[in-house]
Amino acid sequence: MKLPKLLFFLLAICLFSCAKKEESTSFKFGVWTTADAKKSDADYAKEFKKYKEGGIDEVLINTATDPKLLKRIVPLATKEGLKVHAWIMAMNRPGDSVALQHPEWYQVSKEGKSCFDNRPYVDYYQWLCPTRKESREHVLHLVEELAKVEGIESVHLDYIRFPDIFLPISLLPKYNLVQDVELPQFDFCYCDECIKAFEKIHHKNPKDSHNTSIDMEWKNFRLNAVKAVVDDAYKIAHKHNKQLTAAVFPYPEMADHMVRQRWDKWNIDEVYPMIYHSFYDEEIDWVGYATKQGVTDLEDKKTKINTGIYIPGIKNDAELKEAILMAKENGAVGVTFFDGNALSESNLKTIKATKASLK
Repeated sequence: MKLPKLLFFLLAICLFSCAKKEESTSFKFGVWTTADAKKSDADYAKEFKKYKEGGIDEVLINTATDPKLLKRIVPLATKEGLKVHAWIMAMNRPGDSVALQHPEWYQVSKEGKSCFDNRPYVDYYQWLCPTRKESREHVLHLVEELAKVEGIESVHLDYIRFPDIFLPISLLPKYNLVQDVELPQFDFCYCDECIKAFEKIHHKNPKDSHNTSIDMEWKNFRLNAVKAVVDDAYKIAHKHNKQLTAAVFPYPEMADHMVRQRWDKWNIDEVYPMIYHSFYDEEIDWVGYATKQGVTDLEDKKTKINTGIYIPGIKNDAELKEAILMAKENGAVGVTFFDGNALSESNLKTIKATKASLK
């Protein structure tokens, strides 16, 4: 009787190992999409079915931080076999009715102008301070309300950073800007709370710095302010048995330089770097390069990389396939497309075929 038991044991080990291997080598496909409360359940079902039939596995849904709308949509997506992530605009809170009652919550530029009424670049840039107790608690409350929704995989943070101190190079002509140095109107946050907190640690005022762009303590203070919000959000998400994910800039050193975001130091389950090559006047192979940079920086961490691909920047379906394969070859666990509405029937056929080729 010992031999059959041994064979059974070996078979069980083999099946377990095969299952783990399949799980570890699975490559997922997602889309970012924005919800509309006026949209019917039937229309949502049609949209989600289209994604699923086109090889999509998950949807990251922006409900304007409305948990009720999210509760309505989640069953419609899961019924079609899609996983759902609750996408939230975190530190940038345009039109936030609660925050707008508190002008002091908003980030202040080096020029002394507040995002409350002087918005950098675009009118929807209304950034809350990550240091001030009340503003950060407001954001974390919103995270918790989404985390409570049954059926979601994660709370997905977006705009979890400071305003762009440097824009992507291809966007500069749009604003008639040259950004060879850090410009004071785009340098945040110099509010009273940030100055006070920094002085308590470093015993100096950044406003008195000869050159704040090379003041590493001041830069790290802001990187750490964002990290602190993320780390608290991680605890909240996991308290409700959800994961924490985030849309981030292409790779850590670049994110650090452009938007005060050092995501390789965060407590987070998965990051979705927005490797939008056309924004940076790069070729399609940059998708692989930037993915590898992030994967390398996360080498000793549990955090996974999911490569974000900008569909309007893709020239054709051959290039779309190339981008997907380069992300996978360089260590990503999946790719996510911005956004669902931009995906053509041809794109979805290419995604489905590429997905099938990976099995």
